[in-house]
Amino acid sequence: MPKRVDHEERRSQIAAAVVRIAASRGLEAASMREVAAEAGVSLRLVQYYFHTKEELLRGVLTHLGGLIAQRVTRAVAALGEPMTPRTFLYGALTALIPTDDESRRIVLAYQAHYTLTLTRPELAPDGLTYANALRDLVARQIREAQEAGQVAGSADPKVAAAIALALVTGLQSSVLAGQYDGQEAVGLLTAHLNRLFAP
Repeated sequence: MPKRVDHEERRSQIAAAVVRIAASRGLEAASMREVAAEAGVSLRLVQYYFHTKEELLRGVLTHLGGLIAQRVTRAVAALGEPMTPRTFLYGALTALIPTDDESRRIVLAYQAHYTLTLTRPELAPDGLTYANALRDLVARQIREAQEAGQVAGSADPKVAAAIALALVTGLQSSVLAGQYDGQEAVGLLTAHLNRLFAP
């Protein structure tokens, strides 16, 4: 009997190949032919799942969103119980900083896609959906911390969330550029959270 093909697994295999290419050689090197070679599949198969380069890049952005969500979930779960807004934010935000090979690949590929969408917004039809959802999640945690008396009540949760995420974005770039290593960046983020959680 012929082996059943898991279409989602195939799509992920191809998207993962684009992530590796984007992280090592830049997104401009991710032609359909190069992606097929990196994924170890035929060009025809890549074109079967992603009819155009634009469709492929949109699929990869969704794939990256899933990888980031998995990293955040694992990092938060690893901190154990009890889960407080402070520990949740520490786990979620530090998971976004490149501290190992996997996270470096993810952040490099995500930043390459983000940069491309600045001039080609059609490649990210959902726009800032991921970024806004993350900001709202962080703001909810800060609001909960305020209600528990762990964060100053005068702080605007959405503003505090935006500042925390802007810091994370800056730290990502600083680590990729070699200004800080991953642990130094985590230390800087921790210092910011310590100040935030000092009502």
